[in-house]
Amino acid sequence: MPELPEVETVRRGLEKLIIGQVIKEAKHDTEKSFPNAPADVKEFLIGATVLDVRRRAKVLLIDLSSEYSLVIHLKMTGQLVFVGDERFGAGHPSDSLINELPDKSTRVTFEFEDGSYLFFNDQRKFGWMRLMPTIEVPNINFMQKVGPEPLEADFTWQQFAERFMRRARTSIKAALLDQTVVAGVGNIYADESLWGAKLHPKRLVGSITKAEFKKLYIELRTVMNLAIEKGGSSNQTYINAEGKKGSYMDFARVFRREGLMCPRHPDVEIIKLKVAGRGTHICPLCQVE
Repeated sequence: MPELPEVETVRRGLEKLIIGQVIKEAKHDTEKSFPNAPADVKEFLIGATVLDVRRRAKVLLIDLSSEYSLVIHLKMTGQLVFVGDERFGAGHPSDSLINELPDKSTRVTFEFEDGSYLFFNDQRKFGWMRLMPTIEVPNINFMQKVGPEPLEADFTWQQFAERFMRRARTSIKAALLDQTVVAGVGNIYADESLWGAKLHPKRLVGSITKAEFKKLYIELRTVMNLAIEKGGSSNQTYINAEGKKGSYMDFARVFRREGLMCPRHPDVEIIKLKVAGRGTHICPLCQVE
């Protein structure tokens, strides 16, 4: 599943490409991916201008001039790819991984008045795009429960630590993955930040010192900001709004590096174990339980 850096990368791409665009037509192949009443689509989507593209945790929000928003969750395999107009020449950037769209994974297609398109692709059909009044977005159950954004400038390490201490008897890995503690952290950046902070993922939150929390806070923000800079961590399905893959995995220290040597200890191999139900990568020398 795309994590905060991947969704933020998509948001930044869409911000450059679709703000000011007027939606001419919307097509979808399944109601599961686009669960919206046709009357609402006609009145509040078609003919509306894109005003803003926002993100909250792993959720994208496209605000429209109709005072409605598209609330989008990419889930496991969702993609949002913009195609068209002179910015892409024949229709695609030269290094795009997308050849022809729509394809068999395309669930929703938006055509803009200038002839460009936005495609929502989703192989596994878990993602969705919901149209709703912008004023009601903060009242969504998820929005009410999700934790603070870890990269916000005014989110301090002390606040970070306080959020976790509510889960004192939980493993730090499970707490990092809990979206009600902090928003947007998934498996990749949990492993990367725990390695950076020299914390074993099975350590109970209550055993972690203030100094260790400060280090974890710094590491989490560092790896997430680097991931955004590098366009995210690409797997088989993640691409950005221009159809390109991210390169953070070239800089990963432990994630998916089992059997390779720890960057800190050239004679110690990274190992993989299961913590909080997820495959977890650690250095057994750096991160002692």
